Amino acid sequence: MVSEKKVALVTGANKGLGFETARQLGKLGYTVLLGSRDALKGEVAARQLRGEGIDARVVKLDVTRQSDIDAVARLVEREFGALDVLVNNAGVMLEKGWTQNTTSETRLDNLRASFEANVFAVVMLTNALLPSLKKAAAARVVNVSSMLGSVSLQATPGSPSYGTKLFAYNASKAALNMFTIHLAHELRRTKIKVNSAHPGWVKTDLGGSAAPMDAVEGAKTEVQLATLPEDGPTGGFFHAGQAIAW
Repeated sequence: MVSEKKVALVTGANKGLGFETARQLGKLGYTVLLGSRDALKGEVAARQLRGEGIDARVVKLDVTRQSDIDAVARLVEREFGALDVLVNNAGVMLEKGWTQNTTSETRLDNLRASFEANVFAVVMLTNALLPSLKKAAAARVVNVSSMLGSVSLQATPGSPSYGTKLFAYNASKAALNMFTIHLAHELRRTKIKVNSAHPGWVKTDLGGSAAPMDAVEGAKTEVQLATLPEDGPTGGFFHAGQAIAW
C-alpha cells in the first residue's frame, strides 16, 4: 500500500544542508526520512524536527555500505510503498584548503574515497530505491553537486570557480553530474525528474565558516528541485532556479 502522504529521503540529514533540506520539506508536509551514518545523532535531529511539528524519522544510512542501502530500500517498500523524493545530499571533500592544492600531488586514496562517497554511493542508493521511486505519482531525484563540478567553469579563466582546483572533489562532482544526465535520459518517458543542485557556498562542516550563505538559503535549491511541478526540467544543473553550465 502506497502512503497517502508524500515521503522524502535525505541523506546526510542529521546536520548542515541535509538537516535544513529535511526541515523545509517537512514544513511542506512531507514525511522526511533522515539518513544518518550515526543513528543516535540522527535521532537527535529527528526529535528536533518532530518538536517543530514535522513527521521526521531517522534511518541508519552509511551511503557507502551496501547493507545499509539494502535495509533502507526494504524499509521504504515495507513502510511506505513508494518514495516521492530522494535527495542525495551526503558527500565528502577531502582536500584541505581551497586554493593551495596541487593536482599532480592528489592522494589516490583521497581520489578513490571521494568517488566512493560522492559518486558510487549515489548510484548504489538511487538504483536500490528506483523501484520505490517508480511507484510514486511523480518522483524527484536531487543529486547535490557543486559549481566546482562544472567542467565549463573550471576551464574558463575568470569564472567564479576557476581558481578552486580541488581535483578529487571537483572530478567526483563532475561524474555525479554525468550520472544525473544519464539517469534523466533513461527516465525521460516517466514522470520522474532527475536534476543536479548547486546549493551555493554554505556555512557547513564541509563549506567552512568563511562561506557567505547559511544552510537555510542553501537548502532552497535542493527543495525547489525536489518539488518541481509536472512541467519542470529534468536532466539539468541548477542554482536558485538558474541553470549552470556543465
